[in-house]
Amino acid sequence: MAYFEWAGDMEIDQGPIDADHRRLVDQVNELHDATSQGRGQEIVGRLLGELVRDTVEHIRREERYLESIGFPETAQHREGHERFVASLQQLQGQYDAGHITVAAQLSALLRDWLSLHIRRSDKAIKTFLQRRERGQARR
Repeated sequence: MAYFEWAGDMEIDQGPIDADHRRLVDQVNELHDATSQGRGQEIVGRLLGELVRDTVEHIRREERYLESIGFPETAQHREGHERFVASLQQLQGQYDAGHITVAAQLSALLRDWLSLHIRRSDKAIKTFLQRRERGQARR
């Protein structure tokens, strides 16, 4: 059983947003597996760099998408993203300073943030799109 399982209630667009989220979930599981096998320090540097890069790219893509669809809560969504990126950057700083607990902290941070963010904040995107489609269908 994976540390963090993708679930149907996490689907947002069955497209690029979900693909990004699935990649991040896979990376969380890779980090957790390595940590569980005592190899966390071995891969955390590479994976932390990938996660920061992929998360920032995903956030940019998602925020452009929110603006393109006229999502009314884009500013609040962006604030959540900024807090998360700050947390990742803090862990990057700890890793660079030689802290050995970064791998475990990163696994937990990513699992918890992704799960809550997708199921709450990103789910609002899906709800907005569904309501908009129903409204357009009535015209």
